[in-house]
Amino acid sequence: MFEKRMKKIDAVDIGLIKLGMVAFTLFLITVWPAAMNWVHSVHWGWFLGVALVILARPYYRAYLK
Repeated sequence: MFEKRMKKIDAVDIGLIKLGMVAFTLFLITVWPAAMNWVHSVHWGWFLGVALVILARPYYRAYLK
């Protein structure tokens, strides 16, 4: 059942999901001051490191495999 639903999702849907998550994250740090304080207190390198780790597998599968 899950596989049938996933086959209906195309690249545009995945892009919209990503943009929705970005918008939700911006909303969350806007309305929750503690989250904004946490974002400002963390060094930017941690966010870059997490982004690189998350993007490593898709990059590998798309360009190197």
